[in-house]
Amino acid sequence: MRPRQVAGYRQPVRQNLHRPLLRPHLGVAEYMQRTKEQAAVQGFVENPSGRRLYLPNIRNKNANARAGAERAAINAPMQGTASDLIKRAMTDVSRWLSDGLTSKLIMREHDKLALEAPEAKLDLVKEKRPQMMVKVDEGILKVPLITEVGAGMNWGKAH
Repeated sequence: MRPRQVAGYRQPVRQNLHRPLLRPHLGVAEYMQRTKEQAAVQGFVENPSGRRLYLPNIRNKNANARAGAERAAINAPMQGTASDLIKRAMTDVSRWLSDGLTSKLIMREHDKLALEAPEAKLDLVKEKRPQMMVKVDEGILKVPLITEVGAGMNWGKAH
């Protein structure tokens, strides 16, 4: 028995199941379609900073290979942009901390930076660090970057 028969849905019905999920976010669906089409024409995608991902399978006759390249095309510009932003933030925060502050950048986890700061500098770090993080996207994003600060004696308590 074929998987589509096991699931109990005909092919056209299955293909339309995701549409109600995307309806409130039409811009996302448009981005996905536009990105796949652009990747098929150019053979690569690019993030706003100019980082490229070449997609040799984007025109592949094998549907599975092509679909994998399409997923990569959609994801790569977002992941690359996130990576560029956190790298800028790490550089800026490290530079700021080296200007005589006794605080240290001790860890990065995905889009989070962990700093170690003495109690006396905590208010300054909590005020300045978000301002620095928001500025890293200048010239990259078309929407505001929102940052949050947590404080605690360990990683779990800071969240």
